[in-house]
Amino acid sequence: MNSPVSWIGGKKALRELIYQRLPKVFGRYIEVFGGGGWVLFGRKPNTDMEVYNDFNSDLTNLFHCFRDRTLALIKELGFLPLTGRDEFNVLRKYLEKEEFTDEYLQEEMELAQVHLPEPQFEDIRQILTEKARLKDVKRAATFFKVIRMSYGSGCTSFGCQPFDIRKVFHLIWEASRRLKDTVIENKDFEALIKQYDRENAFFYCDPPYYQTEGHYEVVFTKEDHYRLRDTLAACQGKWLVSYNDCEFIRELYKDFHIESVSRINNLAQRYENGCEYAEVLISNYDTSERMRDMPIQMGLFDVDGLFGVQ
Repeated sequence: MNSPVSWIGGKKALRELIYQRLPKVFGRYIEVFGGGGWVLFGRKPNTDMEVYNDFNSDLTNLFHCFRDRTLALIKELGFLPLTGRDEFNVLRKYLEKEEFTDEYLQEEMELAQVHLPEPQFEDIRQILTEKARLKDVKRAATFFKVIRMSYGSGCTSFGCQPFDIRKVFHLIWEASRRLKDTVIENKDFEALIKQYDRENAFFYCDPPYYQTEGHYEVVFTKEDHYRLRDTLAACQGKWLVSYNDCEFIRELYKDFHIESVSRINNLAQRYENGCEYAEVLISNYDTSERMRDMPIQMGLFDVDGLFGVQ
């Protein structure tokens, strides 16, 4: 299935290549930088344990609400307004935990009261004045709409495109069923990997790409790239990492398997149709083992050889 969450750096365009390179056998599946969960949602939950993790607490709160508070989330999404730039900016600042002064808050409340009917204004008032908590449906709905209405799902600027939120209600129901046995974590990657590492574990890592870290809400420094490499190098289990193809990453992981791949660059399509983005898949195991067992498409001229005719 597809993920309900469009997310910057999402792996929809690359996930089939990733599935072809998974180990043939593993007992637990762990997504370390879960993001929108595109790789997780697209695979069958056929392992003993499945873990989704992200250090962004708004993402993990949203996934908790997908799984455990499905009906309440859909109801909230249906009533929570977000139709223009003004409302988008109010909700984005709320998500950024900006400290609202009394003067600023009064301005935003007056803006909402002028533009919105009374029931919708009450929703905005509660969003601006109430604190978030675990499995917070109102915050999850706010975050979900900000993702969907922002440019490139980056949550920073208004996308200037209409979006009918009802189109994803069925995906939220599917996500609820898909996540029923999935462990949802909100941990630093090093702590998570050390907690779940076993000989039968498989970790898929999609960290913020090198020198693109500024596009993400969570800070990821150059030292974090080194720390991720060192943590993975000490693993008992198998792991696969997707990264942008650059000299720094190739040097950082020079002791492991590195394969070049590419995908369509979605954000660049409006300027350069067909533009591709170069990436690498890095692993500590032979990623060709699954592909060797796949059926091979025969060509027209392979038939004679098949029947022993030369």
